[in-house]
Amino acid sequence: MKKLLNTLYITRQEAYLHKERETIVIKQGDQKLAQFPSLALENIHCFGRVSVSPFLMGYLTEQGIGLSFFTEYGRFLARVQGPETGNVLLRRSQYRWADDEEKSLSVARLMIAAKIANSRSALQRELRNHGEQPELKKAVDSLAASLRNARHASSRASLMGIEGDAANSYFGVLQTRIRAKGFVFNGRIRRPPTDPVNALLSFAYSMITQDCVSALQGVGLDSYVGFLHQDRPGRPGLALDLIEEFRAGWADRLVLTLINRQQLKPKDFTEEASGAVRLSDDGRKTFLTHYQEKKREELLHPYLKEKVPIGLLPYCQALLLARHLRGDMQFYTPWIQK
Repeated sequence: MKKLLNTLYITRQEAYLHKERETIVIKQGDQKLAQFPSLALENIHCFGRVSVSPFLMGYLTEQGIGLSFFTEYGRFLARVQGPETGNVLLRRSQYRWADDEEKSLSVARLMIAAKIANSRSALQRELRNHGEQPELKKAVDSLAASLRNARHASSRASLMGIEGDAANSYFGVLQTRIRAKGFVFNGRIRRPPTDPVNALLSFAYSMITQDCVSALQGVGLDSYVGFLHQDRPGRPGLALDLIEEFRAGWADRLVLTLINRQQLKPKDFTEEASGAVRLSDDGRKTFLTHYQEKKREELLHPYLKEKVPIGLLPYCQALLLARHLRGDMQFYTPWIQK
């Protein structure tokens, strides 16, 4: 099994990264802030005004270390990528599947069914831990119906409609799972997020999406050609397909944990003149620290039958998807949280 390596998050504004022998040096002006061995790194994420030397960029692509740039508030901007990896025959197979409505739908149905099943499991866990709540029970029953419908969806459009209904049921009771004062959630608002909960959800999804991009590229798949999320310039469709399996059990659970344990508080957010709510510098650092810790937690993979760190789940699923597209597996087995 692939080893989980570290991700380096650069949030210090005006930081500059360059290579020194087999290490990566972080400076701000003439001050040396830190130095890390490159052998322990898998990805570098730069937030805001961060510069990287061209020589280091070339070195990172040669070593297969991902380099991504985000705005200061976590919106993805760009990714530096070296030569394509993997077998071109695998990508050609992926493109044929994406152009075939029934084949692409056969994979998309499984991914969305897993998303709905994981969302339902999260609500059932809430009921077991905190007692019977009529709103949650109603949402659980609604998600069960959506799950049945997703398995038999006859088109991408109908599957997306089912997924939308399931998301409304799931997010409709999210406020009942928030126990810390000062956090109010009235529905999913994406661009821009207008409350701290939505800001956290968007930031978590952005981070995991980039992990999915790295995993898909690592096994030789094209992260921009999806089966449910169809082609759009600049949109990593397949990564957006893959992240559906990880929203409830990874992203949402981490967000709720940070809120309910008061590891993040209302003071860790700022509101812009436009009404958009963002994580503050300190809040972003807190989130990324716990996000990296979460990635190190191990779970038993139901298909591989071995313990894997949460951070490697995108790689495991990308590998299973590649095997299915190559014809080595009859079915793709999505990640379902137990």
